[in-house]
Amino acid sequence: MSTRTQDYRICVVGLGYVGLPVAHAFAAKFDGVIGYDISRARVDELTRGQDSTGELTGEQLAQVDLVFTNDASAIAKCNFIVVAVPTPINIDRNPDFTILQSACRTVGANLSAGSTIVFESTVHPGATEDICGPILEEASGLTAGVDFKLAYSPERINPGDKVHTIDQIVKVVSGQDAETLDLVATAYEAIIDAGVHRASSIKVAEAAKVLENTQRDINIALMNEMAKICHLSGIRSADVLAAAGTKWNSCPSPRGSSAGTASGSIPITSRRMPKGWATIRRLSWPGAESTMACPATSQPN
Repeated sequence: MSTRTQDYRICVVGLGYVGLPVAHAFAAKFDGVIGYDISRARVDELTRGQDSTGELTGEQLAQVDLVFTNDASAIAKCNFIVVAVPTPINIDRNPDFTILQSACRTVGANLSAGSTIVFESTVHPGATEDICGPILEEASGLTAGVDFKLAYSPERINPGDKVHTIDQIVKVVSGQDAETLDLVATAYEAIIDAGVHRASSIKVAEAAKVLENTQRDINIALMNEMAKICHLSGIRSADVLAAAGTKWNSCPSPRGSSAGTASGSIPITSRRMPKGWATIRRLSWPGAESTMACPATSQPN
């Protein structure tokens, strides 16, 4: 364990397929890491050394000193809080921030002055500062940017992938000021062998996450359609990809790289952009309606 410091007292809120690997990685480098989840059943299974998501083995869990709890008061002991909860959609196919907002209220009620809160959940640009920040302020009685700092580092976990693990994927980090950015970058640099990319602002990091998810899903949809055409034409899609891939600017589309969108987005997930932008809907099943994000009015270059 090459990095040990008393400056970071870390708590990861949300122990799903994203939060658990994050907590585990931090626990391998920092002392006293706490993993909080609202589910008692989830906490109990992890305490027994079992992970129902399949991201970590019992042996891996046993390798680190990581405390699991569903007692929210444990958050108050920490000054570096990572929120990694899902942002699904509602019945109207719009982003549902209910879980995220609830997590903010829980963190806020147990927030100590001087803390930094890093959000990893997929959100639209502006959500961290315009939605999460005010909830934290209301629940804690503290002021964002003064008593506590906000940061955003979009999750890039690829569920089930044992090659592109968390430490092997470049981490985008951002903070509401230069000091916070340095703090967050230093923490993630300790656990990410691939390094970190410092985004110029929280909104840039949020938008980057929306873009990379959308690009991935467009590629999946395109390859699905191309596979249908190849099948109807009696040719192998692999042969077509091999031929097309010889052009210098061709985007690689390896077979088996993804069977579909992330589990939380099946069959469809929306990404709501700020007012004036259309909703991005990403799909994985034939027949689902898809829309590209486009400005409702002209935007400056």
